[in-house]
Amino acid sequence: MTSAPADIAANADRADRSVVRWAIIALALGGFGIGTTEFVAMGLLPSIADTLDISEPTAGSVISAYALGVVVGAPLIAAATARVSRRTLLIGLMVAFTVGNLATVVAPSFGLLVVARFVAGLPHGAYFGVAALVAAHLAGPRDRAKAVGKVMLGLSVANVFGVPVATWLGESLGWRVAFALVVVIGLATIVALFRSLPPLTDMRVTNPMTELGALARPQVWFTLLIGVVGFGGMFAFYTYLNSALTTVTGVSVSLVPVAMMLFGLGMVAGNIVGGVLADRSVSLGILVGLTATGVSLALFGLTLQNVWAAMILSFAIGLSGSSTIPALQTRLMDVADDAQTLAAALNHSALNIANAAGAWLGGAVIAAGYGYRAPSLLGAVLAVAGVVVLGSALSSARTSAARPAELELA
Repeated sequence: MTSAPADIAANADRADRSVVRWAIIALALGGFGIGTTEFVAMGLLPSIADTLDISEPTAGSVISAYALGVVVGAPLIAAATARVSRRTLLIGLMVAFTVGNLATVVAPSFGLLVVARFVAGLPHGAYFGVAALVAAHLAGPRDRAKAVGKVMLGLSVANVFGVPVATWLGESLGWRVAFALVVVIGLATIVALFRSLPPLTDMRVTNPMTELGALARPQVWFTLLIGVVGFGGMFAFYTYLNSALTTVTGVSVSLVPVAMMLFGLGMVAGNIVGGVLADRSVSLGILVGLTATGVSLALFGLTLQNVWAAMILSFAIGLSGSSTIPALQTRLMDVADDAQTLAAALNHSALNIANAAGAWLGGAVIAAGYGYRAPSLLGAVLAVAGVVVLGSALSSARTSAARPAELELA
């Protein structure tokens, strides 16, 4: 018969696990809303252009404005709010995100719409950075990367469900309705964070100068560069996936969403697999993820004329690419020492730079006459370059007397 103290301990353990589970679900819900608003604008550009009587390339500024908000907001907010309670900060960031999307819904002119998208993007990187730190803290050292992966799962699930649903609503009822859906998700997240997040009083806060100290650490810059270079290839592939499938593979336009959904499902699986792998070895998780991404991108470019290969590899690229994210996020937390908030937030600035750079480089090789196979083949080269940066980072760390244990490959 189980003793009373044992029963109490078991009940407390179950309660702790329940708190962690619901907190991570709430954090992931915020990621779902952020992922939905980030990518739905791409599919609604023609509708935005028609409504506001502007050209589609001009309407594309709303995407650039959001990305700029992410890049600028992540370091500024992370440093400026270093003394703020992590619970209060997460709720505040989601309030700002929701307000930015509400401003998007009611923006009366194109200029104000661009401002609204910039405001909506500002909390993006800081939210994911702080959410990753909170999830890792709640889950404990053994399961921290899996917890980070589950938070990032919201972003991946958005590509599978949130973006298609919001796009359908936007096309059927007007693009403003799509962003109104994001406002609803934001409000639901605020409520969920209020109800599920514990006080987090045991999480150490810092100060702006301490957080800015992350910028003086070479390993932080190495890790950010891995993200910019290694992920640029995946975004080069994804940006031109539609054209590659319709012009080279020869599939009908109706099959393109299937490939994009497979890519999104791969991202969902990758966040789970990547979290498990990174909990065993952070550096090995990055190495395996980038290597698999490079192989998948190369195979996609070489077998693009085969529709089955293109579909399967779309899933594989999503899986391998996203599997690297939990390890990258965790490595930044490790190498930043006492400046984890800024470093974790900067990861999302790096990924948005990778997004912009990948799209630009992919367009450049197409414009140079290499065709729609070229972006994925270029992506394979960039993934290999990411592995080279990782090798340089590990080599540099080994020469430092202060090398943390987490940087070991095994």
